[in-house]
Amino acid sequence: MASFIIRRLIASIFVLFAATFLMYVLTAFSGDPLEDLRQGNAPNKAELIESRTKLLNLDVPPPLRYFLWLGGLFRGDFGVSIQNQPVNAMLGNAITATLTLVTTATIVAIVLGIIVGIVSALRQYSGFDYSVTLVSFLFFSLPIFWVAVLLKQYGAIQVNNWLSDPRISVPVIIVGSLVTGLLWMSLIGGRWKRRLIVLGISAVATAAVLTFLSVTEWFADPSIGIVVYSVLALGTAFGITAISTGLRNRKAVYASLAVAVLGIALYFPMMNYILNGMTLWFFLVLIVLTIVVSAAIGWFFGAPDRGPVMRTAAIVGVLVAGLIALDKYMSYWQAYANSSRIRGRPIATVGASTPGLGGNFWVQGIDLFTHLLLPTIAIVLISFASYTRYSRASLLEVMNQDYIRTARAKGLTQRTVIVRHAFRNALIPITTIIAFDVGAIVGGAVITETVFGWTGMGRLFVDGLSAHDPNPVMAFFVVTGTLAVLFNLIADLVYAALDPRIKVG
Repeated sequence: MASFIIRRLIASIFVLFAATFLMYVLTAFSGDPLEDLRQGNAPNKAELIESRTKLLNLDVPPPLRYFLWLGGLFRGDFGVSIQNQPVNAMLGNAITATLTLVTTATIVAIVLGIIVGIVSALRQYSGFDYSVTLVSFLFFSLPIFWVAVLLKQYGAIQVNNWLSDPRISVPVIIVGSLVTGLLWMSLIGGRWKRRLIVLGISAVATAAVLTFLSVTEWFADPSIGIVVYSVLALGTAFGITAISTGLRNRKAVYASLAVAVLGIALYFPMMNYILNGMTLWFFLVLIVLTIVVSAAIGWFFGAPDRGPVMRTAAIVGVLVAGLIALDKYMSYWQAYANSSRIRGRPIATVGASTPGLGGNFWVQGIDLFTHLLLPTIAIVLISFASYTRYSRASLLEVMNQDYIRTARAKGLTQRTVIVRHAFRNALIPITTIIAFDVGAIVGGAVITETVFGWTGMGRLFVDGLSAHDPNPVMAFFVVTGTLAVLFNLIADLVYAALDPRIKVG
């Protein structure tokens, strides 16, 4: 494997050299960086043209100028833009904005797409399957700029108006309850009697919850509370265990419940003392500590087969701790929404943050969330369709293989057949799609960034091309090209890990 990786890296270096040379020459010949100065009426036009020519080495032919740029690249310097701004600083700001926006949206799209695609495959030709197919193709066909504008109108402006008096009308409660009931009915399946029972129970439960949220005006000052948190923590323990190892694995059940009970016991100390005065580094330390403690509990309960139990306990620990963090964020929602900078309109439509907001760690986190919400939804709606369709098609193909029928003939449970046998091989084509999407992730979502006012990698690339400015364009190309090559290599290694029949060599 080591020789394979070295050969791929050496070949990739030559590919990147050739690609960057072609990109630099094409960008240099695409237009005149001095065009704006030539057409200007500045009294010192000649001096400005001479200054920019020396700044960007425009008196050197583009093929030779490439090697000057390459020498700077070896020193870690991407040069300067036509405005004499360091491209390194521009690239750092653009990467930060893009990773914050597009990576979050892509991770959500991948997780939701794979989950919905798998459920759709398991409920093939059901009402849920047909609905997911219809929604997927609908989202896939929608233009992203139109979706973004609609989200700004109805997801921000209208929602902000509603938050001034967050009461849910009776027609909305009725429609929401029926839609939820139909969704659960299609998911559970079975005979019509069973489906109707599920429809009635889920619709009534949804109506009760929505009515409670409306009467208490929960959205004006949201919170989870110890009672709801305890129910969610215990439910998370049972749910994750059922998916990961199955409820027949009593050791995993006991470990997950122990983690959930520990989270319930720490709820008040965390909310009232430990999470006060939070910083980013302390928050990351708490995440690592949560994983370590949860895995240790799994190790204690899991002998002799500790691996699956530790994994299950760690996942439960992260989710249970996440609920506490979410409740802490909620406790600052009212203070954030009513601050002088927000003025009761918390859902943002432009930019990555609120200028001059201030506040502690939790207020800043809410501000980041409100600015990420709409652009993330826009990207997720478009990306969700492809991941859903690939996941569904891949799992359906795997489920028809001989080894799946053999596993069922051996008496393995449906969960074991799907999770341990089918899902692993179904991930191989999805891995390919994710690897190819990495370049697009770091490349940024140009339209989304433009509509929502984010200055990311996509905007950096487009602005550089528009101004015939090669250095920002090349900085974009080097980062995205390197990551695309690297993640394609990682995809090859993941293939071998997922399928032992694939040999890397």
